[in-house]
Amino acid sequence: MKGLPSQLPYTDDHNTFRDMVRDFVNEKVAPNHEQWEKDKIVPREIWAEAGQLGMICPNFPAEYGAAEADFLYNVIVIEELARVGASGFFVSLHADVIAPYILHHANEEQKKRWLPGVVDGTKILAVAMTEPNAGSDLAGIQTTAVDKGDHYLVNGSKTFISNGYLSDLVITVVKTNASRGQNGVSLLGIERGMEGFERGRKLEKIGLHAQDTSELFFNDVKVPKENLIGKEGYGFRYLMSELATERLVLAISNMRSAEATLEMTVDYVKTRKAFGKPISKFQNTQFKLADMYTEQLAARAMLDQVIIQFMKGEKVTVQASQAKLLCSELLKRHVDECLQFFGGYGYMTEYPIARAFLDARVQSIYAGTSEIMREIIAGKGLGL
Repeated sequence: MKGLPSQLPYTDDHNTFRDMVRDFVNEKVAPNHEQWEKDKIVPREIWAEAGQLGMICPNFPAEYGAAEADFLYNVIVIEELARVGASGFFVSLHADVIAPYILHHANEEQKKRWLPGVVDGTKILAVAMTEPNAGSDLAGIQTTAVDKGDHYLVNGSKTFISNGYLSDLVITVVKTNASRGQNGVSLLGIERGMEGFERGRKLEKIGLHAQDTSELFFNDVKVPKENLIGKEGYGFRYLMSELATERLVLAISNMRSAEATLEMTVDYVKTRKAFGKPISKFQNTQFKLADMYTEQLAARAMLDQVIIQFMKGEKVTVQASQAKLLCSELLKRHVDECLQFFGGYGYMTEYPIARAFLDARVQSIYAGTSEIMREIIAGKGLGL
C-alpha cells in the first residue's frame, strides 16, 4: 500500500528514533502481547525499559530527565505501538494524557518529586475521573475530599480506571466543595501505599485485555495538602484544558490502527483463495478495500493538519474532537469490514484481526463519547 507523503515535518532524527522504537516494539512488545492479554496486565519492567530508551514523555523538559524534543517523537511512539496492536501497553495515556496535568498545573516541588519517575517509567500514572454513576458528566462525581487542616480526607470510588492496578500515582478527581458544582472540583495526587486506598478487581472487558482496568476505593484516605494539584476548585477547568490533547492522541492511535488493519487485510486477501483464485481478484473485495483506502488517506490528511496546528500552540478543541470522532468511528467500521474477508478465521481470537475488532469498540466511548464529540463540534464549531 502506498499513501500520501506525510504532511508532518519528520527529520532524519525522527526517522532514527522511529527505527529504535520499532525495533523495541517488534522485539519486546509484540511477541509478548498475547501473554499479557492472558495475564490481564503488562509487566512493570517493560515500562522501565521504554523509559530508559526515552520513549516516555520525550517532549518534556530536560530538567526532569526527558529529551525536551518536539511532539512528533510522541506521535512516533503512539503509532508504533498501534501498528502491532499493543493495546495493553498504554504509554500514551501515561505520557500524553496524564503527565501533562503535572507538567502544566503542579507546583515545582511536585514536578521534581514526581516527574523523573514518570519519565523513566518507574512511576506509572492513572487518572481517576469516572465513577459508577458519573461518566461524561464530570460535575456529577461523588468522591469527596474534606479539608482537615494539613490534609484532605478522601472517600468514594472510581471505576473503569486504565492503569488502575499498576499505577503508583493516581490523579484523582474529587469534590472539595459539593455546593459549588463544577467550581468545587479539585485534583489530588493519591499515591500507592496511602492507608485506605484500595484497588478492586481487574475488570473483565470485551477488548483491551492486557490493559489493567480496575476499580479504585478510597476509605478515609489522608492525602497531604502537598498533593493538591494546582488550586482548590480549579480541577474541572484543568481537566477541560487537557482533554483536547487526550482526544488528539487517541485519534493518532486509531488512525494507525485502522491503517495496520487494512494492511493486514490486503496481505491476507492476496493469499486466501476461493473458487480457484485469490479473493483479492473479486470485484467486491477490490471495491470495499479501495473505499477504505481512500477514506483512510482523507482522514490521515485531516489528522496531520490537526497535529501541525497543535504543535504550533493553536487551540484545537474542535479540531481534536473532529479527529477523534472521525478516526474512532472509521476504525470501528473498517475493522468490521476487514474482518469479513477473513471468514471464520476472523472470529477466532488467536487471529490479530479478531483482537483488533474487540479492541476497537471502546475507542468511540472513552475520552469522550462520539456523542459528546458531536456536541462539541456542533456547539463550538458550528455555533449551534
